[in-house]
Parts: sequence; structure tokens; C-alpha cells
Amino acid sequence: MERADDGGMTTRHLLAAACAGAALLCLPAVASADETTCRGALGAVTVDNLRVPDGATCVLDRTRVKGTVKVESDATLRARGIRVVGNVQGENARRVAVRGRSRIGGSVQVEQGGSARVSRSRVNGDIQFEQNDGAMRIARNRVGGSIQVIGNDALARIAGNRVDGNLQCKENEPAPVGGGNVVQGNKEDQCEAL
Repeated sequence: MERADDGGMTTRHLLAAACAGAALLCLPAVASADETTCRGALGAVTVDNLRVPDGATCVLDRTRVKGTVKVESDATLRARGIRVVGNVQGENARRVAVRGRSRIGGSVQVEQGGSARVSRSRVNGDIQFEQNDGAMRIARNRVGGSIQVIGNDALARIAGNRVDGNLQCKENEPAPVGGGNVVQGNKEDQCEAL
């Protein structure tokens, strides 16, 4: 027969409550992903997330990123042979170049910036170039999603890509050029003949 204390709890109840409290103390803390700021160059290292700050230049060579790459205002990213689990995102960036057998698990998105290039790479998501004013090139890639080139004020060359989704181009001045794209979905608007 168990004895209850003055509060009506048995010894078994007290022991269970103590064990539960101790177990909570032993749980690992939830870790947040670290962000690496890149000014200069990084080689064959692994980081969580990577940020190229305003006005900086970052050169990546065989770098692995477990999260996302963000290229900020007036910044430049030159990447070769990188592996990114998430997205490569540039907004108001001076230049974003991903090439040399890079593998991007998400999308490459460059908006309201200067020049942009994705070549000889694998992008599981989309390639999106919107409202940029520098030369753009999308060449010899394997794209799991769609290619979208919209509202740019500089020449875009789109050639030799294998695209699982659509190839969509509109409101670009001048119209994109290129050819030899194998598209499983639709070739639309200004890219209908590419």
C-alpha cells in the first residue's frame, strides 16, 4: 500500500514527476542555423546559410551550403561547382553567376539587379530573372522546374537547356535570343521559338 503525502500524492506520483522533470532538462536545445557572411573567397567548406552583404564580392569554389545563399544590394556572387540545398537569391545585386556543374536544390532567383548567369548546372527548382538591367545568360542547364525571364531591360541568351517545366519570357526589351532548349512543358511568349 502506497502512502500519500499531505497533498494527496503517492510516492510513485512524486517519483514519476521528478523523472519527467529531469528528462526535460536533458533534451537538446533547438539549434538555429548559422549564417556565414562572405567577403572575398571560400573554397571547399560547408556552411549553413551564406550571405553576400551590400557591395561585397564573394567567390565560391566547390562550397557546400546547407541552407540558402542571399546576395544583397550591389553585391557580386561568382560561384563554381557549388552545392546548395536551398535557393540562390539576389535582389538588387550587381552580378550573380552560378556555373561549372553547380547543383542547386531549390531555385535561382535574381530580381531588380544587374547581370545574371546560370550555366552548366543542375537547378531542381526554377530559374527566375526579373527586372534586371545587365546581360543575362541561361545555358546548358538541367532545370527541374521552369525558366522565367520577365521584364528585363538587357539581352538574355537562353540556349541548350533541358527544362522539366515551362520556358516563359515576356515584357523583355530586347526579346531573349538563343535556341536548342528541350522543354517538357510549354515555350511561351517571347521564348516560343527558343
